[in-house]
Amino acid sequence: MKRITAWRRRPWAGYAVVLAALAAIGVIYAGFSPQTERAEAKSSAQAAQDLKNGQELFNKNCASCHGLNAEGTKDAKGKSIAPSLIGVGAAAVDFQVSTGRMPAQNPGAQVPRKEPIPAFDTSIKTDYEEPEKREAAERQKAQAEKNLHDLRAYVQSLGLGPEVPPASAVDPKDGDVALGGKLFRTNCAQCHNFTGQGGALTGGKYAPPLSGDDVTPTQMYEAMLTGPQAMPVFNDTTLTPKDKQAIIAYLVQTREEPNPGGNGLGRIGPVSEGLAGWIIGIGLLVLAAMWITAKKPKKLKKS
Repeated sequence: MKRITAWRRRPWAGYAVVLAALAAIGVIYAGFSPQTERAEAKSSAQAAQDLKNGQELFNKNCASCHGLNAEGTKDAKGKSIAPSLIGVGAAAVDFQVSTGRMPAQNPGAQVPRKEPIPAFDTSIKTDYEEPEKREAAERQKAQAEKNLHDLRAYVQSLGLGPEVPPASAVDPKDGDVALGGKLFRTNCAQCHNFTGQGGALTGGKYAPPLSGDDVTPTQMYEAMLTGPQAMPVFNDTTLTPKDKQAIIAYLVQTREEPNPGGNGLGRIGPVSEGLAGWIIGIGLLVLAAMWITAKKPKKLKKS
């Protein structure tokens, strides 16, 4: 004990303790840091590989119209053929590609919705009874989901823009249906009809129907966030995320409501119902009256 006390009293003892502590910390750090560095290196390598795959998909499916650098293209007269994608964000890419609008088949006043191309078709059927078919379909779906993710990431890397909303932000169960109905009638019903059946616009454009199950809550949110084609942009200052979720809840509940009369007649209210009643109902009565009066009575035989 006296030796230890005497050793501690020496001038260089404090430096020795500090050096020993630093050595111990170095050993501990060396034991943990390689795993962290390897994980970060692996993550960075995977991200770079995903971006490369996204660029290859872009060059193959998008660059012919939007340009190799996504700068957009114009014709000889300077009229825009395809807009620039720099800054549009991942949400715009996800909406356009998942709905099949892009890649576009033919230019026109408005690009219609269609089945996505196989490379990006994430809604393919996978519930086959045969194991081989089911596994092949699941692999194809997983690859399509990865392709869509990589394409989104590549376009997002070109310039910041709206991200794809998380599942919690588009869950209709957490939305206020009453508020959503009010907001939809105020901001959307002029084009989409107050039950989301769609409608005609000027210049050959139209507001697509929102009543089908193929229109997912995520696509609704992305459309409000990015304003595709003739639709205005409803950013988070115009409609907050909670407002968007409320509109989604209203549309989902509306599409699930039954039609008490059997046929919804476009679900545009008493106008279509009244027209059907007058034209069909009274029309049948008029035809019946004409048929009755057109029959000639038989002459009575003389007795």
